[in-house]
Amino acid sequence: MDMGLTGARVIITAGAAGIGREIARAFRAEGAEVAVCDIDAEAVAAIDDPGIRAQVCDVGDRAALRDFITGSAQAMGGLDCLVNNAGIAGPTAKVEDIDPGDWDRCVDICLNAQFIGVQAGLPFLRESANASIINLSSAAGRLGFAMRTPYAAAKWGVVGFTKSLSVELGPEGIRANAILPGLVAGDRIRRVIEAKAQRQGRAFAEAEADALSLTGLRSYVTQRQIADQVVFLASERGRTISGQAVSVCADTQALL
Repeated sequence: MDMGLTGARVIITAGAAGIGREIARAFRAEGAEVAVCDIDAEAVAAIDDPGIRAQVCDVGDRAALRDFITGSAQAMGGLDCLVNNAGIAGPTAKVEDIDPGDWDRCVDICLNAQFIGVQAGLPFLRESANASIINLSSAAGRLGFAMRTPYAAAKWGVVGFTKSLSVELGPEGIRANAILPGLVAGDRIRRVIEAKAQRQGRAFAEAEADALSLTGLRSYVTQRQIADQVVFLASERGRTISGQAVSVCADTQALL
């Protein structure tokens, strides 16, 4: 399906692997020009699509993140969609056992980097005829998540940030939405479940089955399903959708 994104200029943080890489591929399939950054130098080097500009960048380094977004937008001749995808799982521990430094790092990557990204991208988005900001939150941005308090706090913050951006920037024609993935199949969720199983002294299979039992569809979602939703929101077909926290989660009802 042609989503009307040929020639669109898109920036994606953490876009060389995982969900970010799938989002980049989906935009490229629609004819968009894409710039990605990632902390993983090997993943950046492995990108072989000439339509994707890629560079190494730790979004926790605010100056480096600003430089990446500004430089990429200038190189592409503007910016139509900013996808704030970067995030980390943070620690898995009881709240009293969490190191404050680990808390700070999780909130910095999952929430503060989105603020910096928006600040850097806004001058370019204001010049776009189809401007959108898409922030990656999580099912943990609408549900409580025991032993994952830094992550949940940051992801709830993403939703509030996004809704506030929609109100503030809507009069300028810039829409802002958040995506709330559930259990996304892949190495990342496997590591999260493994860490929780270890902390609880349980087998991985048991912890995984319990997690999936709390989804209405009893299933993971895929990276491509997340990417498809992002592309739709960025397209002309999503022009009247803003301020939304869109769950793509197989009907996740609780988190363990």
